[in-house]
Amino acid sequence: MLDLATRARRPQDRSGPAARPGADAETVASLKAELAAARERLRERESCLREARRLIGGALSAAGAGVWRCRLADERLNWTAGVYDLFDVRQGSPLRRQEILELYEPRSRAALEAARARAISDGQGFALDAAIVTARGRSRWIRISATVGRGSRGVRELYGLKQDVTEAKAAAEQARRLAQMDPVTGLANRALFEARLAGLCVEGRGGALLLADLDGFKQVNDTFGHAIGDDCLRETGARLRTACRGAALVARIGGDEFAVLLDRGWARPETERLAAAVVEALGAPVERGAGRIRFGASVGVAFSAGGTPSELFMQADVALYAAKAAGRGAFRVFDSATMRPEAPIRP
Repeated sequence: MLDLATRARRPQDRSGPAARPGADAETVASLKAELAAARERLRERESCLREARRLIGGALSAAGAGVWRCRLADERLNWTAGVYDLFDVRQGSPLRRQEILELYEPRSRAALEAARARAISDGQGFALDAAIVTARGRSRWIRISATVGRGSRGVRELYGLKQDVTEAKAAAEQARRLAQMDPVTGLANRALFEARLAGLCVEGRGGALLLADLDGFKQVNDTFGHAIGDDCLRETGARLRTACRGAALVARIGGDEFAVLLDRGWARPETERLAAAVVEALGAPVERGAGRIRFGASVGVAFSAGGTPSELFMQADVALYAAKAAGRGAFRVFDSATMRPEAPIRP
């Protein structure tokens, strides 16, 4: 009983099982290893992030592009290196939005401000091609894509890409010109002529159409060959350009057929003088080597009176037929009293 009482009075050992020697050291070592592994993973991720940034930066640079951001609260701009290069602004220079806007051509600046205002109002991004003159005075076209960044109180920022599209714009313009150009003479082709003729007629009364057809040109091709014939066509185109400097359009619309469109600023006497000048210019011989190649031209003139493009063309064609019937090398003006629009087209 005494032994039991004595044991009962002894304080209980609340320390649990005796600690294994070295356990604390093992725990610390394990934690250190985990920390080292976490640091290594972080370094790997940072390395991957740097590599991704390098690749993205290289890709943007190769594309002539960069990333931009504008915080709306204070209009603070942030650019990557590619955008600095686009504007020829020194890397890291302070960016003031109003000063950057001055580098945009006026029409492009107005379009950009309007698109920006709509984006902030509607919460929708936009894309825009804009013309700029860089800080070094170089003209460029840039393509701007903008995305809206939202905050708790609405639109907080705009960000996106800016890319140099100068060469692409030039190539597109060149392709457009080639699609509207006669390859032999460099004049407008029939497609552009028909579009402009329709525009002239839509505008209503005023303006005129001159149709010129070369006289005896088939003999040039038959005698000298098509290479010399093309040379003569090129010379014809050059002479027409010179004679018709104030015309709205000079075009080659067929093998040896040409057209001249005049806007409503041309009075009848001036138009008739121009027609006579065309006949004279195209009637002069073409010098080729030691020889001269002779052919001429007849011209038909019709004044727009608010009709359709087909009607105006037919009237000029009837007048041209009348000029050829009169002996060629002349011009005639369509007269509804003496010429019938349904007259047979010249052979």
